[in-house]
Amino acid sequence: MNDSRDAKALSRERYTRFADGYVTSETHARGSDLDRLLTIVQPQSHWQALDIATGGGHTALKFAPHVAHVIASDLTPRMLEKARRFIVEERGVENVRFEQADAENLPFEDDRFDLATCRIAPHHFPDAGRFVKECARVLKTGGIFMLQDQVLPRDREAARFVDAFERLRDPSHNCAFDEGEWLAMFERAGFKVEHSEHYLKRHDFIPWAQRQGNDEATILTLIRMLHDAPPLAREWMEPQNWGSDQATFLNRHILIRARLG
Repeated sequence: MNDSRDAKALSRERYTRFADGYVTSETHARGSDLDRLLTIVQPQSHWQALDIATGGGHTALKFAPHVAHVIASDLTPRMLEKARRFIVEERGVENVRFEQADAENLPFEDDRFDLATCRIAPHHFPDAGRFVKECARVLKTGGIFMLQDQVLPRDREAARFVDAFERLRDPSHNCAFDEGEWLAMFERAGFKVEHSEHYLKRHDFIPWAQRQGNDEATILTLIRMLHDAPPLAREWMEPQNWGSDQATFLNRHILIRARLG
């Protein structure tokens, strides 16, 4: 088994264990970033859409009323089942279908979709560049790709720290990228970036850590890590009330809308 397969197996294992928490997570379910994605994309009623690594299904649910059809895909069958129950059984949405899919090897034909979305997931992928190329393959010419994910500072020491902090909390975190690295991946895949912005999300630290099953020892290690972080990393993450039950920190995301061709 190669490293890529190991990483995907770990991701499936963890998101099988913690699926319920991601469906009910306030951060994932009701974040104002969902409204921002809708505003940036301006979806059309005739579009065929694909949501990649759908997780709890919140992005698919957000876009479903505005397009003809959505396929919600994910690597983890249990995550897909939880998303299906949430969207179909609880919300009564009828234009979403659910398919297991590896983001780096999408099981869909070329030139099929008008829109591809992926929200807060690519930092788990072993080969993000291949994922972006797969999105280009399954989109029609002129199709839109809307990406949201964690973004790293350009300073290498700070970037290494932020990645290590995320990986301690969730070992299935592979790596995040800075804005320049993302834009280069889009360009190599044949996309024209039409919009890029940073989006700030302030997390309550304890619920954030507990959502991935962190025990008390791991939480204390995370607290010590950020307390002793390089200055530019602390500036990037902006911890507040650190070490208390009310501790929070900033998680910075990048939002990119790109058009194929």
